[in-house]
Amino acid sequence: MLRTGSRVLTGALALLFLFPLVWAAVASVSPQAGTAQVHGWGFGNYQTLANYQAGIGQYLLNSTAVSLMTVVFTLAVSAFGGYAFAMFTFPGRNALFLVTLAILMVPYATLLIPLYVLLNDLGLQNSLVGLSLVLTMFQLPFAVFMMRISFEAIPGELRESALIDGCGNFRALLHILLPAVRPGLVTVGIFAFLAAWNDFITPLVLISDSEKVPLPLAVANMRQQVMGIVDYGATEAGVVVLALPCIVLFLALQRHYVRGFMSGALKG
Repeated sequence: MLRTGSRVLTGALALLFLFPLVWAAVASVSPQAGTAQVHGWGFGNYQTLANYQAGIGQYLLNSTAVSLMTVVFTLAVSAFGGYAFAMFTFPGRNALFLVTLAILMVPYATLLIPLYVLLNDLGLQNSLVGLSLVLTMFQLPFAVFMMRISFEAIPGELRESALIDGCGNFRALLHILLPAVRPGLVTVGIFAFLAAWNDFITPLVLISDSEKVPLPLAVANMRQQVMGIVDYGATEAGVVVLALPCIVLFLALQRHYVRGFMSGALKG
């Protein structure tokens, strides 16, 4: 009886969360006044999205480049940071770790203007690389925390055996420990990708070239028609295009994602 109730509750929650996406998908192909799909069902709204300014291909390329760079930067820094916090003892380790986590309490929108000035001085303002670095910075507190608990869940004998066999710390990390914390890496990568893919405020502040904006900003710019009328059909099409890569990525990696969180829970 309890199992049946839990399944019913889980199914109801799944339908609740899926409803907005299904609604957007249906609205994107249904006839609506004031859109490119006025009569009958079809893909007129997607055609509007595809032909907007530089084209959806360019905006998808921008979003993909920013998201992949953010994932790579986040994984590289958090792996080394988590390894250092988990495996080495040094003065002020816990205090430094708490300071890193404390960054999560700072509203990231308050940092955008100083970061804008800094990137401008470095010649990275209005660039996808600079945008990726900023998004990476916002992801690092959670990523370092996740990687630390992932490394701490590994038996210490595994690293000691590698060191005894002649591996240095870097080789032990690269060849022995990183494969052991793959679920944690996947979890950090998914979070970094989703944050970079869906972020709106950061590129709004840091990117001024219309051909360099990622897809969320392009969709927001496109939704306004003449006289302030909103093109809901094209907006819904943009929502669907934005959501599909996230859904596919999560479904493909959900097994590692759950294992990554479980390793931290078991450690705690």
